[in-house]
Amino acid sequence: MDKDLLYRFFEGHASLEDMKVVKEWADASEENAGLLRRERKLFNAMILAGHSRRTDIQRMRNRRNYFIREFLKIASVIVITVSVTAVLFSIGKDNEDMYLAMQTITVPAGQRVNLDLPDGSNVWLNAGTKMQYPVSFMTGKREVILDGEAYFEVVHNEKSPFVVHTSTLDVEVLGTKFNVEAYSARKIFETSLMEGKVKVKLPHDDKNSVVLVPNQKTTLIDGRLVVSKIDDYNVYRWKEGLYCFRNKPFADIIKDLEKYYDLSIQMDKKEIAKVALTGKFRISDGLDYALRVLQNDVAFTYQRNRDNDVIHIK
Repeated sequence: MDKDLLYRFFEGHASLEDMKVVKEWADASEENAGLLRRERKLFNAMILAGHSRRTDIQRMRNRRNYFIREFLKIASVIVITVSVTAVLFSIGKDNEDMYLAMQTITVPAGQRVNLDLPDGSNVWLNAGTKMQYPVSFMTGKREVILDGEAYFEVVHNEKSPFVVHTSTLDVEVLGTKFNVEAYSARKIFETSLMEGKVKVKLPHDDKNSVVLVPNQKTTLIDGRLVVSKIDDYNVYRWKEGLYCFRNKPFADIIKDLEKYYDLSIQMDKKEIAKVALTGKFRISDGLDYALRVLQNDVAFTYQRNRDNDVIHIK
């Protein structure tokens, strides 16, 4: 397997086609799967240490004993999952049942995916995101199911609205650019509109809805949709590999770091949880670098338990 392709995959820069190539190669034999795990362990360890240059990784690869001693406990790689299943839908005037092939994309921590949908719409998926969409849009609506965060650029089609279903609300559009954050595990829902128009509503309840115009966002707070102005577009640069935050509580930043680096971080120092911070860094710079950036504004130390990969903020 080409090493440049593997590193693009680990860094989140590979195309969907490249990801399929990596997955098929890893599935071909236990030897390939083992090699992929070893390469990913080394890559993860270097990223966590704040090294992103491939020369550093190559140098570490040559130090076999050091690698075994320091990095053996790094979690094994989770390959981006691409699967196709048959889902039963009721469509048509006669409400006839038909099976529709649904493709599922599951993005692990530290990765992001860019793909084109069957209608030509483009979508970026953030780390920890799962999205289902049909192999072909055959009904009156173009529908996808999202658990996580995604940035959509939807092809305009007045006769076929585009609908994003989440665990709490639906987002319906004709053609637009917008961001949806809806991680069911974190009970978060926020939709931000850059271009066009979207309607956000509870499933099967058009009365409880809001319509957004460009430069607006809506957040679900205590069961109510609250509309406000987008005050910082940098936060949507995650698709470029940047993590940007503005006036964000320290505890929420820590939750995002858990998402990006697939680690558990415990807040032992509770008094800093609500401290609001503003900043940005590249996700590929590593967790240690991110924590050092935060230490510039907040007084804390941290310690990593390498037995269970838990980081304690003290």
